[in-house]
Amino acid sequence: RHGILRSRPADLVEGTCRVISVRMDYRPTGAADADAVLSEPRQAYISRYALGRDYHKLMRKRLAKLAKRIEAAVGPFGYRVFVDSAPVLEKPLAEKAGLGWVGKHSNLLHRQGSWFFLGEIYVDLPLPVDTATKPHCGTCRSCMDVCPTEAIVAPYVVDARLCISYLTIELQGPIPHELRPLIGNRIYGCDDCQLVCPWNRFTPGTAESDFEPRHELDAASLVELFAWDESQFLRRTEGSAIRRLGHERWLRNIAVALGNAPSEPAVIEALRSRSDASSPLVREHVLWALKQHGLAGSE
Repeated sequence: RHGILRSRPADLVEGTCRVISVRMDYRPTGAADADAVLSEPRQAYISRYALGRDYHKLMRKRLAKLAKRIEAAVGPFGYRVFVDSAPVLEKPLAEKAGLGWVGKHSNLLHRQGSWFFLGEIYVDLPLPVDTATKPHCGTCRSCMDVCPTEAIVAPYVVDARLCISYLTIELQGPIPHELRPLIGNRIYGCDDCQLVCPWNRFTPGTAESDFEPRHELDAASLVELFAWDESQFLRRTEGSAIRRLGHERWLRNIAVALGNAPSEPAVIEALRSRSDASSPLVREHVLWALKQHGLAGSE
């Protein structure tokens, strides 16, 4: 949709001749162990980046503050701040800026891992240019081998239609039937390719308290989250990236996870409580989940 605007910054923001690329670590130190949550099918797994406050506003304010500090030092200049808010090729820009290299999972990666956000300031200042980072993945293919849906179809190539992050966050309609069992208990995003990456053994925890888990979402039960009505969902996801999902798709995702959970009374009762949901999207996924437990036609 945006054509060459992505690859030509000066066409997006007139006068741009440099891009200041920044990273901000987000790995929460107080979160429940990710592998432990993934191995407990009764619990909900939420991508680590979404456990705390939405990073967009926080990073945007920090970048604007940085721009003002630069302005105080060099005088007025033209700039514009971006945090996932425009057609910006942030990973190639960050790679050229020396912040890391693009790994085989297509995320930016450096010697301290990949648990960080990216942001940019487009400027009209002729700043010195940094040296791009050389890749250090070597022959490792851990991220490719661990992907539940085999979405990393080749080194550096991800088929978004298979990616659990896309399926649970970006996809608007039904999740394809053949992929539902592979989603497991992941209800918002997927971190598997990062969790298995050897470089992430060296990742520092975030110093930003806003990125620490809120409302105990780092290890909540699927049954508990499935019981949230829309007002509870909106209240407990206020200021969170999860809110953009909306209550309907939140229930869709949890229904799939409950379909993959053990066939226990609490799970069955939770599903049956929404088998006549007003949303056709939710209802269809709930009925699929009940069928997974051998209860087709009994709802």
